[in-house]
Amino acid sequence: MRIELTVNGDLYRREVAPHATLLDVLRDDLGLTGTKWGCKTGDCGACTVLVDGEPVTSCIQLARQVEGRELTTIEGLDAESGLSDVQEAFVRTGAAQCGFCTPGMVLSIEALLRVSPSPDEAEIREALAGNLCRCTGYNKIVDAALEAAAARSARA
Repeated sequence: MRIELTVNGDLYRREVAPHATLLDVLRDDLGLTGTKWGCKTGDCGACTVLVDGEPVTSCIQLARQVEGRELTTIEGLDAESGLSDVQEAFVRTGAAQCGFCTPGMVLSIEALLRVSPSPDEAEIREALAGNLCRCTGYNKIVDAALEAAAARSARA
């Protein structure tokens, strides 16, 4: 089956198997390996990408279901100056430990900040509910989200 999708601003037309997941297409076909393969059951959030601005676990999303949609992966978040404000906040707060969950966490926070520019801790934790981290205990990740929100507020 042929699909067309926009990933990080670039239009792609690909022939995919009916059972191919979005994760398979992103990693294997497009070479976007920042999207991590964790559980293949939608439980860990390591494969989170944004589909039309909403966080989606790409390991359980069929590629054909995103036909004609706009996708953002971790590779698409970089700013002209380098890292996005969420990524910079992760670095500054030490939120990334092993780093495996980081792309999904960053994209989940990015999605939250787009709809709630000044979230409180409860909103952040709710937004991260689909993302598992075995290293940090989430406190530094929440700190990073708060810092990124403050940085965006200061620029506005």
